[in-house]
Amino acid sequence: MDKYCIYDYSKAHLEDLLALLGEKKFRATQIYEAIYKENKTNLNDITTLSKASREYLSDIFYFNNLNIKDIKKSSDGTIKFLFELEDKNLIETVLMVHDYGYSVCVTTEVGCNMGCKFCASGELKKIRNLSTSEIVLQVLEVNRYLVKENKKVSHVVVMGIGEPFDNYDNVMEALLILNDNKGLEIGSRHITVSTCGLVPKIMDFSDFPLQVNLAISLHFATDEKRTKYMPINKKYNLEELIEAIKYYYNKTNRRVTFEYILLDNINDSTSDAYDLIKLLKGLNCYVNLIPYNETNGIFKRTKEERRDAFFDILLKNGIQAVVRREFGHDIDAACGQLRAKAIKKME
Repeated sequence: MDKYCIYDYSKAHLEDLLALLGEKKFRATQIYEAIYKENKTNLNDITTLSKASREYLSDIFYFNNLNIKDIKKSSDGTIKFLFELEDKNLIETVLMVHDYGYSVCVTTEVGCNMGCKFCASGELKKIRNLSTSEIVLQVLEVNRYLVKENKKVSHVVVMGIGEPFDNYDNVMEALLILNDNKGLEIGSRHITVSTCGLVPKIMDFSDFPLQVNLAISLHFATDEKRTKYMPINKKYNLEELIEAIKYYYNKTNRRVTFEYILLDNINDSTSDAYDLIKLLKGLNCYVNLIPYNETNGIFKRTKEERRDAFFDILLKNGIQAVVRREFGHDIDAACGQLRAKAIKKME
C-alpha cells in the first residue's frame, strides 16, 4: 500500500485523496485543524476522527520531521536554524524579528543551480528540490520554537537557499497550506516569493489564486552586467524579464519588489542608478536596496555614503526605494553560509 506524507497536501488535495480512499472530504478539515492548530503529530491522537478512520488512515499517512542540527542567535534577535532532512542533507531557515511580527525566510532546494556569482547559496550546487512537506515544516518548526514564548510566525519570505520557481509546484502547494485558514493561517499579503527571473514561471504565477507578493532578484540594470554575474540572464534577458513583470502586473494589479544588492564598485555608481531608473520607469514597483553580506572575499559591500547617494538618486527620479534593515550580521547572515560551514566540517 502507498503511504503519503500528511504535510505534502493542501486541504483541497487532501480532500481529493481522502475521497479516493473512501473517506468523507470533511475529514480533511478535521485533520488540518488537529495538525496545524493543535500541533498533533499522530493521526491516532485526533479524536475528532472516528476510531475506524484513525486506524485506517494511520496505515496510509505518515508524519515526517526536520532535525535541528544547530541554532545561531544574533544580538538583533535573528535566529538561524540548520535543519537536517531525513536523507541527511542540510538546509537553513531564518527567523527575523520585526516591529510588525515574526517572519521566516524559507529554503526551497538543497543547494542552488542558478550560479549567481555573489551568492553563498550557489557555491554548493543543487542536489534536489525540497518536498512540499519539507518547505511547510520549516515554518512549523519555527512556530513550535516561538510558541514556547507565546509568539507565532506572522510572515513568510521564500528567499532562502534555492530558486523557488525552479521548484514551482511544491512551493505553490506549500503556500496554499501556509495560507489556509484551517492550516497555519498566514495572510497571503504576508507571504513573499522571490525569483531571479524564470520568465515562464513568473507568467504562471500570474494565475496563482492567492495574493502573494512577488520579488525579483534583479541586482543589475544592464544585460552586460547581469549576464556577467547572473547566468539566468543568458536565458531570459532584461527585456524578457520586464515584459513578464508587465504581464504579471496587468493580470494581478500587484506591485512588484526589485531586490538590488549593492556591490562595491560593481553596481553602485551614479551611472548604475540611472540605468536602474531607465529600466524601471513606469512600472508599479519599489526597490529594496540590500547591504551585501561578504562571504568569499571577492565582493565587498558598498560604502554607506555611496549607498545613500544611490538611494537619493532613485527617490529624486520617482523610483520608490528602501534600504533593507540588516538581520543576523553576526551569525553568518548570508543564505547558505551556515550550511556551507557545516558541510566543510563534515568533509
